[in-house]
Amino acid sequence: MDHQSDYARHAGGIARIGRASMFRVGLGQDIHRLVPGRRFLLGGTEIPAEKGELGHSDGDALCHAAADALLGAAGVGDVGELFPPTDAAFKDADSRVLLQTAFGKVKKAGWRLVSLDCVVICEKPKILPYRERIRSSLAAILEVEPSSVMVKGKTCEGLGHIGQGLAVEVVTICLLESVWGETRRKKRLTVHGRNR
Repeated sequence: MDHQSDYARHAGGIARIGRASMFRVGLGQDIHRLVPGRRFLLGGTEIPAEKGELGHSDGDALCHAAADALLGAAGVGDVGELFPPTDAAFKDADSRVLLQTAFGKVKKAGWRLVSLDCVVICEKPKILPYRERIRSSLAAILEVEPSSVMVKGKTCEGLGHIGQGLAVEVVTICLLESVWGETRRKKRLTVHGRNR
């Protein structure tokens, strides 16, 4: 057996599968210090709190983490590259607009959002009472139903800087589907339906 030829055929097959992949997964993360005198924003929703996120923009850690996940999945950059904190143009910027801009790049690259799962880690405020508002806000920006977005609140049980109420961290994961792949899948379903 020609092992080199066999390996080359195998590697070529993997490459073709990668190029034709209809789905991509992206991971996003962001952390912000919490300080008095700032608004506490998550996914474009303001939540009553003693302290809010410190940041160059409005500090919305959830919008930033979601944008990073989307950009990474589509392979079109990251938040720091797209909206550098040294650029005065983004001083106090509305993070909903930043997320919308990032999603525009994702759509231009030929992808749509299937689902977004988010974990918000902070001691307070509690996330659950505001979860549906946050889901609806993100869904509107990302052009999906709220059922495609999930937001969960966790604490650090008093441990570390987050547990001491000094910061909020957000971790997100998203699933993207190729617009071309979606179109092909719909056509296939239509053909099968006609053949029944």
